Amino acid sequence: MKLLVTGGAGFIGSCFIRHILNKYSGYKIINLDALTYCGNLNNLNDIATNPNYTFVKGNICDKNLVRELLEESDCVVNFAAESHVDNSINNPEIFIETNVKGTLNLLEASKNAGILRYLQISTDEVYGTLGKSGYFYETSPLAPNSPYSASKASADMLVRAYYETYKLPVLTSRCSNNYGPYQFPEKLIPFFITKLLKNEKVPVYGDGLNIRDWLYVYDHCEAIDRVLHFGKVGEIYNIGGHNEKTNLEITRIIIKEMGKDESFIEYVKDRPGHDKRYAIANDKITAELGWQPSVTFEEGIKKTVNWYLSNPEWLADIEKRCGK
Repeated sequence: MKLLVTGGAGFIGSCFIRHILNKYSGYKIINLDALTYCGNLNNLNDIATNPNYTFVKGNICDKNLVRELLEESDCVVNFAAESHVDNSINNPEIFIETNVKGTLNLLEASKNAGILRYLQISTDEVYGTLGKSGYFYETSPLAPNSPYSASKASADMLVRAYYETYKLPVLTSRCSNNYGPYQFPEKLIPFFITKLLKNEKVPVYGDGLNIRDWLYVYDHCEAIDRVLHFGKVGEIYNIGGHNEKTNLEITRIIIKEMGKDESFIEYVKDRPGHDKRYAIANDKITAELGWQPSVTFEEGIKKTVNWYLSNPEWLADIEKRCGK
């Protein structure tokens, strides 16, 4: 099997590549990544010399490059995306360029190349916000509230259209918030860890009571693996961790793991369009594909904190590249 993995130098993509190469000795992977600010080849140092792995620097919007790479591939797993909500509020155009136009380019090239399976990696944020109870299901309406989630919802609709119109063998997965090693430190958990490492306060939006469902990244990779191999073409699969926590709870857990106290919490003005709660149901992927998360949040957060504490050179390299 030959996989084209886009965005494979990012957080989840790099962990997925590692998962696949460790599990399937006969698989070959081409990693296409533009190496924007959060793409990091250091995420893949341990498998960089694997003969079944090839890295190509490039953009999913490059039609000629994508066409050439798809001629060598059986399946596509599309992780490539701009993904930070705050950045999408300040600069929405790049999110449309990559997340919508880039996805369209991949779909069109996949159609022409006769790809066996195309898997779109999406997010629970396309569903919008939930009340205090209930879950999002695959049949829930899309109601994105930020430019980021709107761009991802748009991409999902294109994927659906290519299945309905051209019978392209597509699949879509929508996950809850991931955490774990190699995550760029702009996202909540690694951002707070790095701030506390410098004895700096951590900013909590609003009252800190926004709720997210947290999923350990390698549990997510196993779920993507199952969707890619066994998922029903044309279907959507929600992937959640059933680890609902408020942002304030997460903050307190990290502070405790880092040996700090609550004087390190700084409450700041809430951001625009901040969804109150996300939670997605795993019923479908559990019933059809036999997947369920194996890492509890308590286990996962300890692994994550320990990884960042044990890899100061990885953090130092990112800060150097970002001019910090």
